[in-house]
Amino acid sequence: MAPSRIDWRDLLLGLFLVGVATGTLFATRNLAVGHAADMGPGYMPRVIALALLGFGLFFCARGAWRAGAAQAIEPVLARPLLAVLGAVGIFALTAEKLGLAIASVVTVVLASFATREGRVLETVPFALVLSGAAVLLFIKVLALPVPVWPR
Repeated sequence: MAPSRIDWRDLLLGLFLVGVATGTLFATRNLAVGHAADMGPGYMPRVIALALLGFGLFFCARGAWRAGAAQAIEPVLARPLLAVLGAVGIFALTAEKLGLAIASVVTVVLASFATREGRVLETVPFALVLSGAAVLLFIKVLALPVPVWPR
């Protein structure tokens, strides 16, 4: 293939990261930031957004100035995209009603549909172990007020 003046993969990734960072900074503009010793609700979202912005600018610059072989951008596959987005959406809608334990299992099982290689005999035990780990971490270690089971 002919060498290209622009690495479109890096450039588009960089633009995506810059867009997410900009949206986050805009969405958190009214939150108090505080400082490292006394963090406000806007502190961590802004720190992460600034890190994303830095990575995004790096990839934009690298993509604009790095010559490489022209590579086609892979088409977006609907199955993985819909499975992962659906799993995240279902978790968001069910975590409070079904509890962390059940919502986590449902999320992992739904996300397993993103690939054709997923097997029920592998997915269900993994979902149960991951759900147990999530309960231990978020409920026991971090003491978050999240329901474990349905109310």
